[in-house]
Amino acid sequence: MSLIVLSSASGSPGVTTTALGLALTWHRPCLLVEADPTGGSAVAAGYLRGSIVPPEAMIELALAQQDGRPLLDTLAQVTLELPGSGMRYVPGTRSHEQARSLVGLWEPLAAALRSLDDTGQDVVVDAGRLGLFGSPEPLIEAADLALLVIRTDLVALSAARSWAETLRERFDRAGAGSSLGVLLVGEGEPFGAREVSRVLSLPVVATVAWDPELAAVLSHGSQPPRPGSLQRLAGRSGWEDSPLLRS
Repeated sequence: MSLIVLSSASGSPGVTTTALGLALTWHRPCLLVEADPTGGSAVAAGYLRGSIVPPEAMIELALAQQDGRPLLDTLAQVTLELPGSGMRYVPGTRSHEQARSLVGLWEPLAAALRSLDDTGQDVVVDAGRLGLFGSPEPLIEAADLALLVIRTDLVALSAARSWAETLRERFDRAGAGSSLGVLLVGEGEPFGAREVSRVLSLPVVATVAWDPELAAVLSHGSQPPRPGSLQRLAGRSGWEDSPLLRS
């Protein structure tokens, strides 16, 4: 597995929190990429509690692409080590107005990120909400695994249904239908994985507990309330055994 991209159809189901949790607890060296066009580094402001000033990583990558410089070289320069972990991350833009500068970056960046598999690294991408201007759709479509992150209530399912259909059609046309799935946040509140899969016509690849206290560890840098918190946020046992995650 090389490139895993998380996105949402509406609301705030926890894409950023889940992406960070996965990257922190991943079973191989992992790079987290903030590609949400909304702007602002949620990792720097939340998990790291503003302790660093992130570089203009995406702008530097866009400039490198425009100048014809190797993206992997620039990627290495703008990647940050996350203190206290083996994870590295690429900060997102500082403003939504920068999204227009990134439209031409996403496709070549997708190829660069996929090539990191040759070095034994996996990549988790926070793609934010679908449909926004500057949305990194080429990253989503190039993913080895594209996950639509949703809550399990009726409002969330209603909003996700049309996007699930759109994504399914795109992936099927590319012959990559098996690379698309759903990540549930709060299974059984009220609907379960089987019901969600039937409504969206997509497989549920993994579930994450709806636990605001634990989520605050990642979203706001709160202290973990108990041992094993990050592993619980990253999903239930068996995530790595999913057939969709086997390289």
